[in-house]
Amino acid sequence: MRFFRFNKKYFLLTILLFIIEVLIAVYAHDNFIRPYFGDYLVVMLIYCFWMSFISAPVWIGALITLLFSYAIETLQYFKLVGMLGLQDSKLANTLIGNSFSWNDIVAYTLGVLTILGIEFFFRRPR
Repeated sequence: MRFFRFNKKYFLLTILLFIIEVLIAVYAHDNFIRPYFGDYLVVMLIYCFWMSFISAPVWIGALITLLFSYAIETLQYFKLVGMLGLQDSKLANTLIGNSFSWNDIVAYTLGVLTILGIEFFFRRPR
């Protein structure tokens, strides 16, 4: 079994989720879609991107995605953007973020649980 391989299905899902995330960032200026649903979807985006290039069991891809998301949120807690002197960079603030939130942790966790549910549903024997 090869570790690296290209999966067109996951790559197309990555592109679709990226477009949705951009639309949310540009057009959603509310108190639910952008802060919570965007975080919920971003773990799906990360997972699909990862699975586009790596041949790994679903649970490993999901776990790595969740740990990566938690790590980014932890870096926000420690104000990494400010520590790097990038507090005036809109790109750094968008990609890394600048404020820790337990709600984000919940959104990431729910997103990964959704991934596991979807993968289980579509991969189970029929």
